[in-house]
Amino acid sequence: MWRIWLMFDPRRALVALFTFLFALALVIHFILLSTDRFNWLDGPRKGAPTSQNAPLAAPAQK
Repeated sequence: MWRIWLMFDPRRALVALFTFLFALALVIHFILLSTDRFNWLDGPRKGAPTSQNAPLAAPAQK
C-alpha cells in the first residue's frame, strides 16, 4: 500500500478526492430537491398527484 503513495502526492490526492465527493454530494442533493417526494424545502407541489390521493384504476371487465 505504501508504494501507491510513492506514485501520488497524498495531499493532492486527498484534496482531489474530497473535491469529487463534495461535488457528488451537491449533485445528489440537487437531484433530490428537484423531485416531489424528497423536496424537504418546499414540500410537494400542489398540482402533482401523489400515491396517497392518486385515483385507483378501474377493474378490468370481462
